[in-house]
Amino acid sequence: MMKLWRWRSRTIIRTVPLHCPMALPSPDPQYVLRGANDAVNTLCFHCRDPEPELPILFSGSSNGLIPIWNMKTHRIDRTLDGHGGKSVYWLKTLCNRNALLSQGRDQNICLWDLAEGRSAVTDSIFTENVGFCKCSLLELSERRWLLATPWRGLEEVRVWELPSKTSVCTLKPEADAKLGMPMCLKLWQPSTGSSPFLLAGYEDGSVVLWNLSTGGRLSRLACHQEPIMGLDFDSEKARGVSGSSEKQLCVWSLREQQNLELQQTYNLTNPGIAEVTLRQDKKILATAGWDHRIRLFGWKKFKPLAVLDYHKATIHCVAFSDHTQPSKRLMAAASKDHRISVWSIYNQT
Repeated sequence: MMKLWRWRSRTIIRTVPLHCPMALPSPDPQYVLRGANDAVNTLCFHCRDPEPELPILFSGSSNGLIPIWNMKTHRIDRTLDGHGGKSVYWLKTLCNRNALLSQGRDQNICLWDLAEGRSAVTDSIFTENVGFCKCSLLELSERRWLLATPWRGLEEVRVWELPSKTSVCTLKPEADAKLGMPMCLKLWQPSTGSSPFLLAGYEDGSVVLWNLSTGGRLSRLACHQEPIMGLDFDSEKARGVSGSSEKQLCVWSLREQQNLELQQTYNLTNPGIAEVTLRQDKKILATAGWDHRIRLFGWKKFKPLAVLDYHKATIHCVAFSDHTQPSKRLMAAASKDHRISVWSIYNQT
């Protein structure tokens, strides 16, 4: 098996023995973005409309600011300030780079209009939720989305249709379920075009599949012993992955009967995964570690590929750009150390 990696301008071709999955050396980032002036909690690339040579990058910090990074100059173009100094911990662009959603510890989800240099919050949703669960956004069609957000009751999730802000459903576990708070959310839609679903990771270590049409629970999988901090899902393969505050990654699948089943686990050296992220082409999985490291896995066979060791504090998030040209795809990781590392990485077999 041959793995091809691009680090900076070098191309390294190396055979990875099956008995030695971590044979690749840990490279340096392509470059590092400095200037956030506080812990960076979340990242969001945007590459479209029309697709540029380089993407732009939004980041959300613990000081409540949202810097917009120029990936050519490696500097901040401008900074958004709309959460009253409260930590920003989720960002997502809508149909173009001029429409941005942000979620903050002020319990607001804000919609920004960034066209023609504007920096205006044009709408918001007040969630009355004081947890740390990030929202999830799903594009249904052009200019129509679903937004899942933690809601007023600590165990509730509310799903909205945007831009109308129509409430679709409120998901609340049964009183005797004892799931605790939702910790992470993932909206997804089957390739058949049927109704969307929601996967939620909970405080008790369970992953739950929700039916948005009925507002009912379809399946529950108790795969972790500790709170689930991050999950992602591959709808084409009907397979997902989750990480928690323990030393374990879990891969699970969704059967035709809408039952979640555990497929395999991977034991980590150190505990704590803040986020798990599948690249858009579903070939690589990246994890953000409490031990300051980024771990990369091949998603097809869930094989470890590399450990990237640059940051000096907990890594809060990892994001991939969705450039159509593989050689131009970037990966960024953000940390409590106020830095954003940017990596040029792609994989071919």
